[in-house]
Amino acid sequence: MAEENPYIGDDGEVRDLDEHFFREAKRGRPPMHPDQRKKRVNLMLAPDVVAALDREKNKSEAVNEALRTYLGL
Repeated sequence: MAEENPYIGDDGEVRDLDEHFFREAKRGRPPMHPDQRKKRVNLMLAPDVVAALDREKNKSEAVNEALRTYLGL
């Protein structure tokens, strides 16, 4: 069996995308396994906590990290 020619070379350059690429391409990213998906939770938080979270770049990650520490995970 012939070895496939990668679309991205060792130098980081992308070769021309051919008909095979577009025929096999799928939109979006593949779905995550259900065990890896985050769950939506609604919380009521104090105004000072919300103000502090608003200064964070990624609120979800900040809350996850704080809860993991608090819960000993």
